[in-house]
Amino acid sequence: MFQPSQHDVRRFFCTVYSRQRAGEPLVPMDALAASWIEQHPEYHAELADETAALEAVYSVEGGRSNPFLHLSMHLSIEEQCSIDQPQGIRQAVSLLAARCGSLHDAHHEVMECLGEMIWTSQRSGLPPDGLAYLDAVRRRATR
Repeated sequence: MFQPSQHDVRRFFCTVYSRQRAGEPLVPMDALAASWIEQHPEYHAELADETAALEAVYSVEGGRSNPFLHLSMHLSIEEQCSIDQPQGIRQAVSLLAARCGSLHDAHHEVMECLGEMIWTSQRSGLPPDGLAYLDAVRRRATR
């Protein structure tokens, strides 16, 4: 299984942003990341400085949002939908996007469900509960 380090993830997004700004060709994964980067101009300054990005600390106490975690979650949700795993996530996200009026806003709601699933798994020591995650997304889509 591919397990990039924190620095690998940060370098990836910074490199994609640099290539995007330079008008360089992008491979499909880069293009997917670039589309989410484009929708988050509030992160562009951090993505433009790879050295600072590699050293940055994003803590809840510090009140700084982690752009790399946020963008990674967009990519994770995109991948989940593309392979419909957990089964039914594609439809749930589609319904949520219709309710929210945009896929981007739907992703932000799904991120809350995804984050809760990961947090619960880490706290309990149990594997992530994909069904609970899917149910949470479905509840948001139908409320």
